[in-house]
Formats: sequence, C-alpha cells, structure tokens
Amino acid sequence: MRHDPTTLPADLPRPTDDGAAAHLVGMPVPSCPLPSTSTDVVDLFSSSQQSRLVVFAYPRTGRPGVDPPFGWDAIPGARGCTPEACAFRDVSEQFRALGVEVYGLSTQETVDQREAAARLRLPYPLLSDAGLELTTLLRLPTFTVAGMTLLRRLTMVVREGRIEHVLYPVFPPDQAATDVLAVLTR
Repeated sequence: MRHDPTTLPADLPRPTDDGAAAHLVGMPVPSCPLPSTSTDVVDLFSSSQQSRLVVFAYPRTGRPGVDPPFGWDAIPGARGCTPEACAFRDVSEQFRALGVEVYGLSTQETVDQREAAARLRLPYPLLSDAGLELTTLLRLPTFTVAGMTLLRRLTMVVREGRIEHVLYPVFPPDQAATDVLAVLTR
C-alpha cells in the first residue's frame, strides 16, 4: 500500500514541548522576503503592518503515491502537513472574516509548494524558507531527516511586526486551524 499524505495514522506519536519556541513570543519579525506560491515574495514584517497574520510552520507536504523519508511516521510532529494545510483551507473564510491573513511556511522549495498548493486548492500562500534565512533569524525549531533541515510544526500569530502568540507543539496537526481560531476569538 502506498503512502497517503491526506490521512493520519491512529498511533501518531505526540510531540513534546522541548522549549524550542519559548523565546518567540514578543519577538520582532525581521524583514525577510520569502518566495511565495501566490506572488513573487512576501515579507512577513511588512504584511503584519497591514493586518494580523497567522503563520503555520510545517515540515513538508507529501505527494500522493510517493513514500516519505524512512521512519517519517515515527518522528513526533513530522506527519500531518497535508491534513494541517487542508484544515487551514477549510476554515479560511473564518480567518478572512477576522481580518487575518494566513501563510504556510516550510523549508521546501517553491516548486514543491506550488504543486501542493494547486493540488490541495489552498486559498492562502505557502512561503519557502529553503535558504533557512527566517528560520535562522527567528531561531525556529528544526529537525533533520534524510539530509533535509525541516521546521518543527508551530503556529505564530503576528501583529504590527511582533509575534504575539505561539502554539507549540502543534498536535494533532489537523486541529491546528481550529486551535488558533480559538486563540484569535478569545
């Protein structure tokens, strides 16, 4: 049986809070233009001056019929990028009604992100930090597998150039969008 990135296994390992995102709340978001699936580049600092942002960082989206790296399902927090992206897609109107822009962020190349955005019909941009510029500037939590440096799953709420809230670790990934909506509507 081939890997199906749209489903989550019942025994998905739960990530633990290792404190790797504790420094983010209150941090300024640097001006760091990133390639986007919807425009040439997006600068989160500039975008956050116009509206509140939700930026969900994820390791990588899979492709139907293509196996993930060996041991992927056993890495806490690795599996679930496609269900997470689809969860944000499915409630995108609720974010829009709150005046919130949504962005996905990974270290995948834009060409891979464009494939996922088109296949999954995502109404929001995916941003590529393949060069690890923003990851380094913000000291975002990462892990390495199969020679790839990938982001650990987290969600940041950004307003006026500052990170005002962080959800980390995110679990289960398919509930990430509703979890951040709950934060935004408190």
